[in-house]
Amino acid sequence: MTGVAKPRGSPAYAFAALFAAETAEHAEKVLGLPAWLWQLLNLALFLAVLVYFVARPLTEAFRKRQQQVEESLKLAKERRAEASRFETEMKERMARLEREVEEIRDQGRVDGESARAALEARARGEADRVREGSQADIDRKLAAAKAHLRQVAADLTANAASDILSREIKDDDRRRLLEDGVEKLRTAR
Repeated sequence: MTGVAKPRGSPAYAFAALFAAETAEHAEKVLGLPAWLWQLLNLALFLAVLVYFVARPLTEAFRKRQQQVEESLKLAKERRAEASRFETEMKERMARLEREVEEIRDQGRVDGESARAALEARARGEADRVREGSQADIDRKLAAAKAHLRQVAADLTANAASDILSREIKDDDRRRLLEDGVEKLRTAR
């Protein structure tokens, strides 16, 4: 109805009342069967169509998805186990490397100490040899300097004596000294 009230005596009201009565009678039975049975059959058919076209594919999709999830979970567990093994292996390697590094450090310290001791001993020996060589060189140079000094002193003394003798000794004294020297040589033979 249009929302406008029709008077009860109008022909449109009579038609609407007849239509409503016929529809109510018709609604109670369809093809000789009650309407509620048709509604039940309609619902059953609708549910069957839903099951066939929607539920089966959804069930298959959910089953496939569940299998994919299970496979992914299995793969993830395998990867986690592999990662755990890898982590354990890496920790073992790191521990082994740390031990090796510590051993190398210890060996380096020992080698360094022995090398230092050897270098110190060699340096002491070299210092002793240098000291002895320097002392010997000093002694040689001192002896040479003393010999040179004696030579210079002897030369100076001889020159001074020669000067003194040449000033003090006369020809007669020279002759007499020469004769005394010759006489001593004769007697010495």
